[in-house]
Order: sequence, then structure tokens, then C-alpha cells
Amino acid sequence: MLAPAGLPAQEIAFTWDDLPAHSALPPGESRVEIGKKLIAAMRAANMPPVYGFVNGIQTEREPLATPMLQDWRDAGFLLGNHTWSHPNLNQQAVELWEQDLEKNEPLLQKYMPGQDWRWLRYPYLGEGDTKEKRIAVRQMLAKRGYKIATVTMSFGDYMYNEPYARCVAKNDSAGIAKLETAYLDAARASIEFSRAMSKALYSRDIPYVLLMHVGALDARMLPRLIELYRTSGFRFVRLEDAEKDSFYQSSMDPSLALAPDSLEEAMQLRGLPLPPRPGPSIDVNAVCQ
Repeated sequence: MLAPAGLPAQEIAFTWDDLPAHSALPPGESRVEIGKKLIAAMRAANMPPVYGFVNGIQTEREPLATPMLQDWRDAGFLLGNHTWSHPNLNQQAVELWEQDLEKNEPLLQKYMPGQDWRWLRYPYLGEGDTKEKRIAVRQMLAKRGYKIATVTMSFGDYMYNEPYARCVAKNDSAGIAKLETAYLDAARASIEFSRAMSKALYSRDIPYVLLMHVGALDARMLPRLIELYRTSGFRFVRLEDAEKDSFYQSSMDPSLALAPDSLEEAMQLRGLPLPPRPGPSIDVNAVCQ
């Protein structure tokens, strides 16, 4: 429901990963068309400028997807670094991972001249499998002037895009409807999950940073998803404004000491029990097989 009169709405910043190409492409669609749908829905909702995090390798793998980046910028939206080839820092040496990060920077400089592209979204949200690695990478990011786009709300939207492409290929409208219902159910459950942790930790709603992906079902569902967040009492804010909250202090300044990078980690550090973790209401891998 909407926030009660006289109370401030909860704040949420949408962020998008894997530009310009994510997951399977349904027959009859293009990456550029997917981008245009996402942009149109956000503009119709008067959403403030959002960040999309780029994997430059996709401009080589799918050159026809590349114009999506210019469309994104022309709409007034912003780009950040998701590394060149999406390597998992938990499984790679710091030096190699840094090279992959750096390889992506010329592309960001090209599309974001004079703009702040020094925001990082860790691939797989992996910040390092050891304390020493996490500290080393944070020191490197601080020297390079980066801020970290920490995630505090996610519902696994990426899981639904490949099954959706299968359903489109089979012209299976019942399968698509099943995915759509499960997608919104997952989003709704994730709101309750993140809010429960924030209230347990801080007795308030922090501004949330939502992780999304530029997939085909995401584009189809975005108008309905936006309405879900609105009717749940949210208003949309910029990533920069959300991360002004004290929870994100060490994300905004990686030179600071390690701090929890998720609500789950903060709960564990405080010894608080996690609320029931939501999962998909259906087996998405079995849909339209």
C-alpha cells in the first residue's frame, strides 16, 4: 500500500547490471528493443537517472547490442563499471581482476564524458573470498576513485529471463503467465525480507539499492514491477542519494575499514536471526522445457 499520509515514503534506487546484453534473447527481440522498453518504462514513471553497469565484452560478443548504451545515455541515464568480462573476484587473483576492471574504463569514458562513471558493481556480488583480498581490492578501488554500488534488495530477476526466452520460442502463453506471476511474487517477498532486516537492525527503513538485470522478461515486466514498488510505499531515488545513508558509508569510501556489505552480513555480525529467505515460488528451470 502507499505510505500513510504524513509519513515519508521508503526510498529505493533501481540499478541495472549486464548492459548491453543479459541472458537469452527471445526470438523476434533485440537487445536495443529491450533497452528501449526499459528506458520507456522508467521515463513514464518519472524515475530519476539510474545507473546501468556495463560489461564491455558484450559489445564484442554482440555488436548489435552496442547502440543500447547510447540510447541509455541519450535518455539521461548513467553508466558504471561491472568489469569487462564479469569475472568473479572470489575466484580470481586481485591483479587479474584489476586488469579486467581497467579494461572496461575506456568504454565508460567514451559514453560518460565529464560524468561520474566511477561506480562499481561487483560481478556476482563477489568482493573477495578472503579478508586480505577484500582489503586489497578496496584499497585499489579507493586509489582509482571508485564507489561501490552495494545491493540491499534483490529478488533473483535474472533467473526468469532464460525460461521466458524458451516460452516465447514455444509460443507458450501459459508458461509466460506462470513466470510473470512468480516474478512479481518474488519481488514482493524480497521487499518484506529486506525491510524486516532493516527494521531489526536500525528500527527504520534504510534507502534500498535494488539489483536488476537488462533481460527480456525484465523489460516486459518493468511497468508492473514499478507499480508494485509504488503501491508498496516506495519512491524512487538516485543511487548517489540512497548511498548517502550511513549504512553505505564504507561503500562510498572504500578507503574506510571493512564493514558489512549487505543487510544479511550486518544481521550476522550482530548475531540477529535472519528472517525466512524467500525463493522462487516455482521451479523456473522446469518452465517451458
